[in-house]
Amino acid sequence: MPELILASTSPYRRSLLERLGIAFTAVPPGTAEETVPGELPPDRALRLSIAKAQAIASHRPDAVVIGSDQVAAIGSKILDKPGDGARCRAQLTAASGSSARFYTGCAVIGAQAGIRMVHLDTTTVFFRSLTGPEIERYVERERPLDCAGGFRAEGLGISLFESIDTHDPTAIIGLPLIWLASALRRAGFVLP
Repeated sequence: MPELILASTSPYRRSLLERLGIAFTAVPPGTAEETVPGELPPDRALRLSIAKAQAIASHRPDAVVIGSDQVAAIGSKILDKPGDGARCRAQLTAASGSSARFYTGCAVIGAQAGIRMVHLDTTTVFFRSLTGPEIERYVERERPLDCAGGFRAEGLGISLFESIDTHDPTAIIGLPLIWLASALRRAGFVLP
């Protein structure tokens, strides 16, 4: 079997991929995540997923490389990782009582083996109406400053929602494992 590489520094993606029980190495892709003017959120997620996988695959053509990226948006307004409490509170205030879409792109590339598979998962999160004190308590308790949209669905963030519409509950955490497991089987990996 070729070496499996996850082109990511995300602890969330590493933790998700570990669920599949396949040996892999996580390598930082070193890819710039610049914004392209006029680019739609789903296109950005796919572009960055492919770019991350290709960045490693170009140096490791013998390996199978997974690249993934997630873009959160309310309409066409992208919600980046907030980075600080004030921005996180502002994102959650904007999302209160409305919905946000999470586009999770995933690419599997194996240059020598001729493998190139790409997928986009869309998850819609419906937020309940949130009060200022609820948002403040949530941000203070969970500190989701490194998460697109400013929350962790796998943690206390679940209490902020009315519902989630998804085909793959792992996609909102950062890696669509249902599709990825199928793609890795097609690439020759044995699962389970």
